[in-house]
Amino acid sequence: MIDSRIKVRHLQTFVEVARQKSVMKAAGLLHVSQPAVTKTIRELEEVLGVPVFERDGRGIRITRMGEVFLRHAGAALAALRHGLDSVSQARAGEAPPVRIGALPTVSTRIMPRAMRLFLAEETGARIKIVTGENAVLLEQLRLGDLDLVVGRLAAPEQMTGFSFEHLYSEKVVFCVRAGHPLLSSGAGFAGLDAYPVLMPTQGSIIRPFVERFLIANGIADVANPIETVSDAFGRAFVRDSDAVWIISEGVVAGDIAEGVLSVLPIDTSETKGAVGLTMRAEVTPSLPLALLMQTIREVAGAVAPRA
Repeated sequence: MIDSRIKVRHLQTFVEVARQKSVMKAAGLLHVSQPAVTKTIRELEEVLGVPVFERDGRGIRITRMGEVFLRHAGAALAALRHGLDSVSQARAGEAPPVRIGALPTVSTRIMPRAMRLFLAEETGARIKIVTGENAVLLEQLRLGDLDLVVGRLAAPEQMTGFSFEHLYSEKVVFCVRAGHPLLSSGAGFAGLDAYPVLMPTQGSIIRPFVERFLIANGIADVANPIETVSDAFGRAFVRDSDAVWIISEGVVAGDIAEGVLSVLPIDTSETKGAVGLTMRAEVTPSLPLALLMQTIREVAGAVAPRA
């Protein structure tokens, strides 16, 4: 818990005295008396239990402990100012745009409900949602063209400079149309070579999971592969053919619930991967982005697949 004795005025006074290296100059800028500044600094030192300034000839200098605290006090004030500015901009209709990269695994299951909740907040922010391969979205995020990517956790070498917030874990499934021959034959892996198989592309984030899983089960090569990351094509093609679609469970959760598509009885639990929010590590989200992230968390908590 933060000590309730520390107020914003303590931080503002401390930072200003440290910046000016003078109680008199700080008092002038803060429009208070010198005794008031001195009293505020003493109150802060009493709470911290250490001196933050010491005499240096006729002036003062910050102590080593004060230097440590200064970094945190400055960051806290900057974050507070950013928050106040964000709320003011939103109320004035000047909210910055929100640019989201969403992988197919969350585009159909998470984002629609999250967006409905977000729009109810009436921030006035313009929204841009794009989909694509994970590598492409992460590059756009790195360049600042996107503010957030929602999807699976990328490989460690791709996460440099990013932060990741885990929402839930999701597995890959082998999906077919309702009434598919493999559902009743029990052939499992042995029957795959008789049908076209929709595979994630080489650049997709789940491709390594799929390849490792197939190799572990004795399948080095898929006989009739069709590589795609288009969930629209995959859904339409599988519904109208005997193709097998290897895809993240979240993409087809609605189709499965409606009985249009079915999952082959193959244990794919070892393909589970973390799904969450990826951002640039050094960026503080704007108010609209923070609100959208919160609605995504809420929806993910409600619809996430259970372990």
